[in-house]
Amino acid sequence: MSFLTLDLNLLRVFDAVMTEQNLTRAAGHLAMTQPAVSNAIKRLRESLGDELLIRTAYGVKPTPRAEALWPSVRGALASLEAAVAPETFDVSAAHATFRMAMADATAAMWLPSLMRSIESEAPGINVRMVPLTTREPRPMLLRGDIDLAVGFFPGVAAQLSYETGSPIRHERLYSGKYVCVMRRDHPLAKVELNLDNYCAANHLLVSFSGRAHGLVDEALAQLQRERRILLTVNQFFTAGRVVANSDLVTVLPRHLIAATGMTDALAHKELPFQLPAVHLDMLWHERDARSPAHKWLRTHLEKMNTQTQRAVNTLPTPTQAPASSR
Repeated sequence: MSFLTLDLNLLRVFDAVMTEQNLTRAAGHLAMTQPAVSNAIKRLRESLGDELLIRTAYGVKPTPRAEALWPSVRGALASLEAAVAPETFDVSAAHATFRMAMADATAAMWLPSLMRSIESEAPGINVRMVPLTTREPRPMLLRGDIDLAVGFFPGVAAQLSYETGSPIRHERLYSGKYVCVMRRDHPLAKVELNLDNYCAANHLLVSFSGRAHGLVDEALAQLQRERRILLTVNQFFTAGRVVANSDLVTVLPRHLIAATGMTDALAHKELPFQLPAVHLDMLWHERDARSPAHKWLRTHLEKMNTQTQRAVNTLPTPTQAPASSR
């Protein structure tokens, strides 16, 4: 193949298909018919001597050659777009509606600041919140059901850190730690929390699926210990209310305690075993990566890190047992 004879329009089609991972969605984005997109990909395959894209039940999967080629094509097209149509964006005149997925506590912590900014800076931007009921939001992003997901997605973030062909982009917003949370006058709030009295307590688990098993149970299993999960709930706010009015204890990210609305009624203590750090990640689709309005939204969420840190720093330090109780 000679580059001089390559139809560069085929690279635009290739970029759209790689972005959408689906021929029909790529055709819609390009204002082309699906047969025309299929024909363009066929011509590119013949020119490059590689299958490039393999059909699957959910769309198409790139070959290693396609994954290696896409970053260069993506970068070149972005440079051309910037040169031909320089970005001019006035957020005060922008009109857009974003669909975002967050857990209830994350939304309670981040949305007030976002709404204040929208009201003062971007009156034409609307936000529609979608329930986050999974640790795997990529299908929602791929289908276009949401524009942005913010939450704790450990498996997804780890996979995306070494993947090269995924159209899903991500950014780490915040890193924190888990703590044991209980009502302020709970018997365990007055003594040292150790593995024995922790496991003897009745527990509440925040579980989107309702499955009574989580990171804590995996950590306890390695210590050949277990706990009784008396209740599972799917909202952090509910967890705070229940724990504040019962003898149940739960494990929450420290930065989300304030979002339960029950800070004055709750105490938190260091766990008597090690858990991995809890991360707050932002995920979005490549199709939105260069959208000026979407960039504004992501930039604003990045700036909110400082506010999150301040909110965490206002929390009391983990409750310590009185000296006479140790």
